[in-house]
Amino acid sequence: MFGNAIVLALREIRRNVLRSTLTILGIVIGVGAVITMVTIGEGATARVQADIQKLGSNLLQVYRGQGFGGGGGARQSAPPFSVDDVEAIKNEISGVRAVAPTIGTGAQAIYGNSNWATQVQGTDDQYITVRDWPLASGRNFSDSELRAGAAVCILGATVQRELFGGEDPVGANIRLGKLSCQIIGTLTSKGQSGFGQDQDDLVVVPLRTMQRRMVGNSDVSSIMVSARDGVSTEKVQADIEALLRERRKIRPGADPDFNVRDLKEISSAMTQTTRVLTTLLAAVAAVSLLVGGVGIMNIMLVSVTERTREIGTRLAVGAMARDVLLQFLIEAVTLAAFGGIVGIVLGLTAGALATHAFKVPFVLNVGIVMLSFAFSAAVGIVFGYFPARRAAQLDPIEALRHE
Repeated sequence: MFGNAIVLALREIRRNVLRSTLTILGIVIGVGAVITMVTIGEGATARVQADIQKLGSNLLQVYRGQGFGGGGGARQSAPPFSVDDVEAIKNEISGVRAVAPTIGTGAQAIYGNSNWATQVQGTDDQYITVRDWPLASGRNFSDSELRAGAAVCILGATVQRELFGGEDPVGANIRLGKLSCQIIGTLTSKGQSGFGQDQDDLVVVPLRTMQRRMVGNSDVSSIMVSARDGVSTEKVQADIEALLRERRKIRPGADPDFNVRDLKEISSAMTQTTRVLTTLLAAVAAVSLLVGGVGIMNIMLVSVTERTREIGTRLAVGAMARDVLLQFLIEAVTLAAFGGIVGIVLGLTAGALATHAFKVPFVLNVGIVMLSFAFSAAVGIVFGYFPARRAAQLDPIEALRHE
């Protein structure tokens, strides 16, 4: 009985190919739109997480003032950190893997006839450890160079490309404003950060070199702290805050004049935002599935009207009402399921093209693909049941009289 119902349903669908195609169009668009939106959203989420990870693993950033690395007046009026603060964090905070003081300024990098406006970062040999930033060539700063404030530097990939093209710059001398320094190493490329900044557009010099020969003070503007694997960054953050409040003599309950930010918090917030937007877009796209379901119900009702005499004949020669119900229900489910399959192919194709265009990873969410197909089949059952039930309840005599 069930096999015969499937054969009759497929025969009817094949007999009206154009109408069947138009019927499933809403399902195709709905499923395709949902999968495309979710694929783009998952790719954007993965991109955000990867970009945050590029800044360093288990990274905490300590800034003066309440702004997060900005240049506002509150940040500028807050007292700077000192090298002693950096040493205190290294020695008194457990769970710390590496600590790097930083101070930055802009400068014109010049080599021969080439010049490039870039960011110069004064720091120490722990900087590449904190940032998980391996060297592409050359070496890191030595202890003697850090103590003496030697005129040496390490180039980011962008500065290397702009000044030297494809040449190996190690051993060459460049000028940073009025400072002439020797290149001892180059950094691997990290690309853009999650905030749109080119991380490779920088030159790294020893902290004392920056303080004595470029900015003329002994300040430390920010501190980067990397926690050891397996150590709670929340605990390290709380310990740093307590230590700095004590060192900077901030009374209990008073607002601190510094800010400790855990990049995991930023990553979590940005990821949550992209997921909420993805869910919202997917929900909007899912409305098309309901529209497609209404389309299936309308077409099936028309089909019942057109095939009234056929239904009457089947009932008159001994077919049971459940046989008619099953046939029409199978037609509706088949249309919806086929539309779901086409929509999946369309959605994955559109998702792949969109993620390539937006330069985000293509992340296949198998769960949403299966859910979309199951939902399309459910649409066929729900919206096909009423027309199928109406066909099964026709009176054979009245159906045979239908013109």
